[in-house]
Amino acid sequence: MSTVIEQAVQARLVASAPQMESVPATLRYDREDPFAIRMAFPPPATLEGNEVSWAFSRELLAAGIDAPAGVGDVRVRPFGYDRTVVEFHAPEGIAVVHIRTSELRRFLTRVQGLVPTGHEHLYLDLDHNLAELLRDAH
Repeated sequence: MSTVIEQAVQARLVASAPQMESVPATLRYDREDPFAIRMAFPPPATLEGNEVSWAFSRELLAAGIDAPAGVGDVRVRPFGYDRTVVEFHAPEGIAVVHIRTSELRRFLTRVQGLVPTGHEHLYLDLDHNLAELLRDAH
């Protein structure tokens, strides 16, 4: 059984122009990092021309589908009938994307099947992480 779930989504980039540009993005969940979701944008979709990946909590994404959530670098909120807004705040500026809520719910359902909510701690390898910290301390 795979420990990683990836799902391609179409994100609509909100810009100052009235038209929104559709950009590809990939949602990723790895059971070895059970509290995190990653969202990656390919080089053509970024200002720098490099892939950009954001990590944020699975709980933030789940909560933000139904009500505004987040106060930090990543914020999520519902928008209209079947859209969810994800805002990425960085020193360079703010990127705002709209994603179909149904795609996010499908992704979270798959994640839930891999690691049920509330059981994330069972997938942490604390012994390995502690050994890594101690190894680096020498």
